[in-house]
Amino acid sequence: MRTADLIAKKLTDALVPESLKVEDESHQHEGHAGHRPGGETHFRVYIVAEAFSGKSRVERHRLINGILADELKGGVHALAIHAQAPGEAR
Repeated sequence: MRTADLIAKKLTDALVPESLKVEDESHQHEGHAGHRPGGETHFRVYIVAEAFSGKSRVERHRLINGILADELKGGVHALAIHAQAPGEAR
């Protein structure tokens, strides 16, 4: 399974988001730290889920980082997170 698909599956299973978009931005980081041939090292996540209601930005990021702990210990070098609760302005 591609890493982007695995990230999407784990976040969907854990948070049941209203919307979720996982972008592989590895191609933008060629020659930078953490990049590998074949990519799948740098990702950006846009997620809207009720689970974020009442949580700070740091709490939201910690929640996502916990769900994706294995990926972050393994091949994922960078993860940009845009996490919102339903109804929050984008």
